[in-house]
Amino acid sequence: MLAFASSWHVTAVFARNTAAKCALDACLALPAPGVDPSVDANDRRRNVGIVEWTAWFDAPEYEFARQVLQRGIATIYFVAFLSSLNQFPALLGERGLLPVPDFLARSSRLRRPTLFSWRYSDRLLRSVCWAGMAIAGTIVVGLPQLGPPWVPMLAFLALWLLYMSVVNVGQTFYGFGWEMLLLEAGFIVAFLGSDQTPPPRTILILLAWLVFRLEFGAGMIKIRGGREWRDLTALYYHHETQPMPGPLSRQAHLLPRAWHRMEVLGNHFAQLVVPFFLFAPQPLASMAAGIIIFTQLWLVASGNFAWLNWMAILLAFAAVSDPVAHALIPAIPLDWHAAAGTQAPVAWQVVVLVATVLLVVLSYRPAENLFSHYQLMNAAFNRWQLGNTYGAFGTVTKQRIEIAVEGTLDAEPDDAADWREYGFRGKPGDVRRIPRQWAPYHLRLDWLMWFLPLRTVHEEWFYAFLARLLEADRPTLRLLRHDPFDGARPRWVRARSYLYRFATRKEFRATGQRWIRIPLYESIPPLSLPPED
Repeated sequence: MLAFASSWHVTAVFARNTAAKCALDACLALPAPGVDPSVDANDRRRNVGIVEWTAWFDAPEYEFARQVLQRGIATIYFVAFLSSLNQFPALLGERGLLPVPDFLARSSRLRRPTLFSWRYSDRLLRSVCWAGMAIAGTIVVGLPQLGPPWVPMLAFLALWLLYMSVVNVGQTFYGFGWEMLLLEAGFIVAFLGSDQTPPPRTILILLAWLVFRLEFGAGMIKIRGGREWRDLTALYYHHETQPMPGPLSRQAHLLPRAWHRMEVLGNHFAQLVVPFFLFAPQPLASMAAGIIIFTQLWLVASGNFAWLNWMAILLAFAAVSDPVAHALIPAIPLDWHAAAGTQAPVAWQVVVLVATVLLVVLSYRPAENLFSHYQLMNAAFNRWQLGNTYGAFGTVTKQRIEIAVEGTLDAEPDDAADWREYGFRGKPGDVRRIPRQWAPYHLRLDWLMWFLPLRTVHEEWFYAFLARLLEADRPTLRLLRHDPFDGARPRWVRARSYLYRFATRKEFRATGQRWIRIPLYESIPPLSLPPED
């Protein structure tokens, strides 16, 4: 892969170094006083070779890409830590639905690294989140980038290790592909250097390789998955049945079916063809990145997929050069790195090359997986979650089944009881409510609620959730949008299944409902707490 990508933007590199090379070539004819001319010329030819290598290694024409990558991915880390700060204690804390202390006790030989392997407490978790947010915030405003390249490297590696500590004890609530994507991207971006050095070309190529795995892997999963991706009908259903619709999802769903077929064709083109051009000369590489960014922005507008789409957008900038960015937005300078005018220190180049070799070696298995008949989706091949496989929605569900959670204060939990429904922040419930835009913020409870009817409602965490509602547990209730009992304890709770579909335009005008829902069955019968002694 590196050999294929090494021809990246040869024209730009040649233009940048023509003057230096001409000067060095001229010096070959001028032997040093008192030195054998043949020996002196050989030494100087070796120096020219070193200069040509370091000239290829440095990529000053990608300074805008580096700024977007470092600040953008740090922003996603900030959001990820904020999401954990707000939700982790209630979901996985000492009194959470799946308490981390119990998980660690069962997994005494936890193979994946985490700071919590010695001890977990909610206070320590919050400290990790606040530290992660503080470090990410400094990168967003550009403070570590002002120093030598070791400073942003250490900052990103700290983010990687801190968030890995959270993910590795997050169990099912952190079992999403974008968790490992953020970890892998954070590790690679750590070696992009600082404002004192040009961006390293090998790291930019590895970031393009990450985008390739993300996009091409998702495309291959779809082609090998459900028939709906091959007969171009997947988007007849997806906008309506996706895990967490956004404010424009209904409008997207109601578009003509011919448009939906074009959407699928465009998706196949963007994921199966375009990623190869990320390694082409400019401006083709930037054009490929632009197509990926455009398609991902459409996904951002039509749904809520946490930070998955935003990560794809940010990573695609690894293929956008300064000249192309300047042509589109003249305010972006062409000579961003002219002030520094320095090459990367040799020690820094060695560190970057070691990281490059490590990541290339770890890329073997995900590369093999891309073309395997038994392609894995969102899988890690090592405990550090580097060199992963990615993909999503190999099949599209055709109907939307929602689990509604209800409670009552009545003594008898029969149909005559006053059952009141709990309201979730992101998942559909109130049929008149417009779905909200949450991404890149991640509502973990709402996402897992979507999986219940696809798997089973008899999940350990879901029964624990129902028990917390019976207790009127305040941290759990803060995860919800609406508590129908205003903090009081219900006598009973139950779970019911409904079929949801988007209302047509005619139905919306007649009823004001954005969803039409049909009751199906009682998923979990009424439950109550055991009587107190």
